[in-house]
Amino acid sequence: MATAQGNEMNGGGRRLPAGRKAELAAYVNGVGEVTVAQLAERFEVSPDTIRRDLDRLDKDGIIVRTHGGAVSLSGFPKPDSALDVRIRVQAEAKERIGELAARLVEDNTAITINSGTTTLALARHLRHHRELTIATNNIKLSQEISPDCVRDLYLIGGAVRFVSQATVGPVAFGSAGNPGEVSIRADLAFIAVGAVSVEQGWSTSNLGEAAMMSDMIARAAKVAVLADSSKFDRQLFARIAPLEAVDYLVTERAPEGELAEALAVAGVEIVAP
Repeated sequence: MATAQGNEMNGGGRRLPAGRKAELAAYVNGVGEVTVAQLAERFEVSPDTIRRDLDRLDKDGIIVRTHGGAVSLSGFPKPDSALDVRIRVQAEAKERIGELAARLVEDNTAITINSGTTTLALARHLRHHRELTIATNNIKLSQEISPDCVRDLYLIGGAVRFVSQATVGPVAFGSAGNPGEVSIRADLAFIAVGAVSVEQGWSTSNLGEAAMMSDMIARAAKVAVLADSSKFDRQLFARIAPLEAVDYLVTERAPEGELAEALAVAGVEIVAP
């Protein structure tokens, strides 16, 4: 009878380790997101063996390792996944979206930018702009944006959400000479969302962030949502706004079917390659 060690050496008596890793990669990329326990049961090896395989696949750039499992590079990570996980999922699409979104920005204007990995891509592509006034709740944004493009950069205060590296609070600022809050107004707001659907409109996973995004939308003359195609036809816990509250949807692939029709009726312009 085969021992447990023998099974792990040949993938359950049927597969060599290299073959198991190839099948494991294909399975993760097919399912989207899985746990170590699920993979261990499916491939009949120990959790430690799966962890080593996932570490290698992550190092090779084939999947994204998460705490307790893995997610495909093109998948849809669970709500509130860590920023270092989300930044590697749909990375190519996010860079394309950031490049397209930057074309909507005019020099010498005021813009608001919310948290998210897609908006970090936008920040990188603003390097050729000049004299921008930017207000953001994205703690990481100052590390990605070129100082040459910024006239003033303001970080909106509030409670810190470590998982998203963002602040959550009112879209306003205090002033030494003003006992109350100073409200702001932007020429263009960039909002990265978690999902978009015909039924719910724009949504995200966190109630506080949804309220903040809604506030940013209300304080902007124009609004651009940044969302890769994995967000299409999905609904998350907190509704941000109806479809018609937005002027542009910037994405790497234009939506189709009922969602495309609903966006057209809502007057949302699609900005895509």
